Amino acid sequence: MIPVEVGVGSLRRDLFIEEDAEVNQRLHLDLLDEAKINSHMKLAVYQRRIARYFNKKVKYVPYKVGDLVLRKVMPNTKIAQHGVLGANWEGPYMVKAILWKGTYRLKDLDGKLIPRAWNVEHLRKYYQ
Repeated sequence: MIPVEVGVGSLRRDLFIEEDAEVNQRLHLDLLDEAKINSHMKLAVYQRRIARYFNKKVKYVPYKVGDLVLRKVMPNTKIAQHGVLGANWEGPYMVKAILWKGTYRLKDLDGKLIPRAWNVEHLRKYYQ
């Protein structure tokens, strides 16, 4: 005995014509490059819109070489024994070089270079 689901065909299967399928497949392959270009353009527009939204909210604080700044204490460098009352900022550090807008290379007051570049988001001006 054959189950009903196997014996009853679907409209798509019943109306399938192999020659038409091959023609449609070739047509879609021809249009594939155009679809890729369209998707890349949509992605570029989306990224530009997101960047504009993000940059609207960023406040650029220019530091000059030689300025003293405090560096935010990151969760992986925070001392666990200090708990909630631990320091949120460490330093002071001196700006050694400006890599590009908003990114700085730091050194401590002894002249030792701090590894990695630091974004202005994680820095705060130090006032003596």
